Amino acid sequence: MTAQAAGRPRFDVNLSILFTELPLLERPAAAAGAGFDAVELWWPFDRPDPPEPELDALRRSIQDAGVRLVALNFDAGDMAAGDRGLLSRPEGASRFLANVDVAAGLAGSLGCRVLNALYGNRGAGLTGAAQRELALSNLERAAAAARTVGATVVVEALNSHENPGYPITSSAAAFELIEQSGAENVAFLADLYHLHRMGEDVLALAGAHAERFGHVQIADDPGRGRPGTGSMPYHRILDRLWAAGYRGHVGLEYRPAGPSAESFTWLKEFS
Repeated sequence: MTAQAAGRPRFDVNLSILFTELPLLERPAAAAGAGFDAVELWWPFDRPDPPEPELDALRRSIQDAGVRLVALNFDAGDMAAGDRGLLSRPEGASRFLANVDVAAGLAGSLGCRVLNALYGNRGAGLTGAAQRELALSNLERAAAAARTVGATVVVEALNSHENPGYPITSSAAAFELIEQSGAENVAFLADLYHLHRMGEDVLALAGAHAERFGHVQIADDPGRGRPGTGSMPYHRILDRLWAAGYRGHVGLEYRPAGPSAESFTWLKEFS
């Protein structure tokens, strides 16, 4: 939100899961109308290198709305069909590499400093070691492109209940990949919903490792609804993040129960 509660991080709204009742180019203005000054996106196009007029139209919609893009995914494949990234997928390598400079360029033109590289599902007939080798090579390429625009690449852990083919399902697994990359501008995307669903103590994680967080996303568990619909103690979680030194945005990546614009009343508790 535009106003930041004392002692708590700022919120941004993920326009790939909220305001989806509207066309993409209308969502930034809708977010601004709901009181947000920052947004984030999964890769919003169906190809890795859309024509420049499509990129320009998205840029203008964000700029005209007066909001800032604070996080953007690299192309992750066909998410609706079950793809969860291209970083480790041989058949997706050319698509990923075609997208790296495009995504970094779009981010740079909008002042976005976080780029999310989803690892990708396990491949049939591929060893984990072979996929890891490819993932590290592509991560190095992504980090180099991000560095040119002053951005950080983040690595995300997903829950295996909804993403059974995705091998990075814990903060420990993500930290291992980050350390193996050796790049200074690679960090952790702490999606607290996914981590909590996998049984992690997100309060302890925030207290111990917040300095390794390049971005944070939230939804409540169970259900992936707005905070307050599940069992996660978000007042304490956000306080812990702040106390541990996290000063980035917190992305709202939950599924609204009705119209998106009506789903933010819970934020009054944090103002």
